[in-house]
Amino acid sequence: MARRLTRATSIAAGALAASAAFVVGGIALSGVASGIIERRWNRVHSKGPYRASSRAVELHRSLTVVDLHADSLLWGRDLLKRWSHGHVDVPRLVEGGVALVALAASTQVPRGANLERNDDRTDHVTALALGQRWPRATWGSRLARALHLALRLREMAADSGGRLTVIESRGDLEGYLARRAVDRGITAAFLAIEGAQALDGDLDNLDILVGAGYRMLSPAHFFDTAYSGSAHGVGKGGLTDAGRELLSRMESAGVLMDVSHASSATIDDVLSLAVRPVVASHTGVRAATSGVRNLPDDQVRAIAATGGLVGIGFWPVACGGDDVDAIARSIVTAVELAGVDHVGLGSDFDGAVSTPFDASGMPLLTEALIAEGLSDQEIAAVMGGNALRILGASLPA
Repeated sequence: MARRLTRATSIAAGALAASAAFVVGGIALSGVASGIIERRWNRVHSKGPYRASSRAVELHRSLTVVDLHADSLLWGRDLLKRWSHGHVDVPRLVEGGVALVALAASTQVPRGANLERNDDRTDHVTALALGQRWPRATWGSRLARALHLALRLREMAADSGGRLTVIESRGDLEGYLARRAVDRGITAAFLAIEGAQALDGDLDNLDILVGAGYRMLSPAHFFDTAYSGSAHGVGKGGLTDAGRELLSRMESAGVLMDVSHASSATIDDVLSLAVRPVVASHTGVRAATSGVRNLPDDQVRAIAATGGLVGIGFWPVACGGDDVDAIARSIVTAVELAGVDHVGLGSDFDGAVSTPFDASGMPLLTEALIAEGLSDQEIAAVMGGNALRILGASLPA
């Protein structure tokens, strides 16, 4: 999630907290406040409907598009409905040909979060929990917040009439892909965690998160945790002893290690210890544009060496520009560094970022990759084939 989430919640924190106890005309004030925040922060540079060339549309229809990161669960929207704000909902995923998206749980975001230095003493997600009337347990427990968001996704899937599937296992993935081969009017999601603070300080809680369906986890988000340093933390250290144990347990449980927000030292430690593929779900590469979170060449290549994947983000700090061509150029740069089998998409949709298009505009990226000179096979790999390969190998049977 991008840095501006906390600025957005700061603006509305009072309103959100107050709205926990009030409903006006049957409409929760928290929903109104969340909508105002989203219109300001989860923006697109141009609204759909989007138009790609016939060549791009034809190719895009043959792809299985996978997006490795979106923060859509945090905002309280019913994702089964089409919304005029935000980036992701089921209708727009289907319209954009997105077969699978990772929906992330951010369980604590510090006040005044920035890209350089944050600690864990403050939290804005509490305001969201109060404002959206999450269960009381979520007010103080980050684990409970993750479980609540997982339950919300399951409830939406249950109400979707088959339009939305939650992927937890290889069998789920295989069955879903078989259905989608004959019905492109469906989509799917799998769950991810941003920051191991969601464990509430107990490694055994990983089993609870796995049971709830979480299949990807990052050891730190905006601040250092008991498990690792964050690129935006105070100490920015590497894996701790607990972090090493966490990595081992994750690999045994079929949970992907995501180093998107990790400190450079943590990434190096993970890469030296991992025996399964490592993912940077939503990031950038410094060869395309500079940035605290963007990966240097050696780490891009080292992630590829694990069999892993670098997911290129769609916001300007990650890709170096505010149009679809910048995303495509960043993808091509990553391909040149890591090889075409180790690059994917990590939009950061609904992560308090501005993007060139919402989920329905994914064919525009296919068109831009054609213009960059990638072959149809290379585009198929980057747009989702690589992510499917890694998920197929890592998900529990």
